[in-house]
Amino acid sequence: MKKVFIVLAAVTVFSFLLTGCETNKNDKLTIISTSFPGYDFARAITKGSEDIDVKMLIKPGSEIHDFEPTPQDIINIKKSDIFIYVGGESDNWVSDILNDVDTDRTKIIKLMDLVTLKEEETVLGMEAHEEETEYDEHVWTSPINAIKIISELKDEIIKIDVKNKNMYEKNTNNYINDLTDIDNEIRSLVSNAQRREIIFGDRFPIRYFADEYGLSYYAAFPGCSEQTEASAKTISFLIDKVKEDKVPAVFYIELSGGKIAKAIADETGAKVLEFNSAHNISQKDFDAEITYLQIMKKNINVLKEALN
Repeated sequence: MKKVFIVLAAVTVFSFLLTGCETNKNDKLTIISTSFPGYDFARAITKGSEDIDVKMLIKPGSEIHDFEPTPQDIINIKKSDIFIYVGGESDNWVSDILNDVDTDRTKIIKLMDLVTLKEEETVLGMEAHEEETEYDEHVWTSPINAIKIISELKDEIIKIDVKNKNMYEKNTNNYINDLTDIDNEIRSLVSNAQRREIIFGDRFPIRYFADEYGLSYYAAFPGCSEQTEASAKTISFLIDKVKEDKVPAVFYIELSGGKIAKAIADETGAKVLEFNSAHNISQKDFDAEITYLQIMKKNINVLKEALN
């Protein structure tokens, strides 16, 4: 009886090992993005696929500039089929691990390589940027750039999963159509607006958006600044601009709290509105599976208030 038990146990273990090996063979392909834009674009392209998992590395609601990868994060990146990162100050830690990533196994995509870049600028009244001039990393904030990015991502995704090519091309075409509609709506809004000036009591991460639609701007800090406290001189300048130009609303960006914008509003009577750069999203929005398209539609609504 004892021998029978041992034989049965051995068969069970062997069967488990075989099952485990088979499961590994059937593991899904993995796409990892350091931040929300790459995550959402890849998710939109692969919608309906049962063969690809798309994951976002940074935790929703957290400050992306403070992110440090865990050892498990690095392991997951090395095992991924596609790794998407921005390429700017917010994920400069990536350069430390790229040399250890097997590029024959993992396709590395840098969003800043997919569009024409613009240098960060310090406009009148803005707190000076202490570091050297950098290229603005917030390339996705322009819907036109988003179209370029999603087209490039689609091509790379098809390379790792060619059997679903038709699905990915259809999803991408639908997404580009939606982005084109948004682009047309913004152009119509701006062309018919009373003003083309916006004021941010915050960082200004939407340079690509502003330049695309011919908007001038004033802000407390450049887009990648880590400063959160503006000087009295900067706040005074922005208060005067709101009053002089009769600007009806002051913006702050997502997850920042809007302290400076509220201070300006208290002195001017302007509305305080959130403009979402989509760099990261709250846990609530992440759980609700909010999309870049939905974020841009919300931005259109607040832009209407600020320009009219």
